[in-house]
Amino acid sequence: MTASDAVPRADGRSAAQPRRIKIESAFLAHAEGSASVRVGRTWVICAATVLDRQPPFLRGSGSGWVTAEYGMLPRAVENRLPRGRPSGRTEEIQRLIGRSLRTVVELEGLATQTVLVDCDVIEADGGTRAAAITGGFVALCEACRWMVRQGRIRRIPVREQLAAISVGRVGPAWLSDLTHAEDAAAAVDINLVLTAAGEIVGLHADGERAPFASAALETIVELARRGLRRTFTAQRRALGLDPSAPFEGAKLMEAS
Repeated sequence: MTASDAVPRADGRSAAQPRRIKIESAFLAHAEGSASVRVGRTWVICAATVLDRQPPFLRGSGSGWVTAEYGMLPRAVENRLPRGRPSGRTEEIQRLIGRSLRTVVELEGLATQTVLVDCDVIEADGGTRAAAITGGFVALCEACRWMVRQGRIRRIPVREQLAAISVGRVGPAWLSDLTHAEDAAAAVDINLVLTAAGEIVGLHADGERAPFASAALETIVELARRGLRRTFTAQRRALGLDPSAPFEGAKLMEAS
């Protein structure tokens, strides 16, 4: 099964076309690193805090750590969400964000510090975890810049660029970057985390209403790669880097 550019979507996009994305870095005044990410109507604010400590399981080692927390404002969705302790779904998303960010960071380069990335959903219209990973990467890069300027680390330990997107099967077609309505109608829902080089960091697939053949994976990954081209460009632009050039962590200090 392949993606079809002729498939009609409520917002007029083709099957392979992602939503409009806008990323602003240094969005918050007090955080060591921050970013605002708008993907269509979905809006997530990410804030990176540098903590001068290691998690208990790393004490005695020379390694730092990257972790994340995720949450939605009560009226980020149609029906109010109650405040309280994180749900199982929220904890799963937090772990996904943290694991994804750690994949592209040389943890020893953080010395013995922890970077905690808070991802708060202001408005949800599908793809919130993908937006959180995308914005979390920018906030993490800004926090690393701050650490270098403060003399806490000697260089930027971010090896590769990272972002995420959703792909799903709605009816007979595979669609890129699902809205909430499309996600609710999808027989298969997949979240993909990729590097700018196109390598897969994470792939979480749920056949919610039907299984799907392994032969569809090539289509799914290609949709994600195509959909994220604009996202990677937006990240580089938000960080002050050349949007047309490959990502290099060392250049973050030249652009700061």
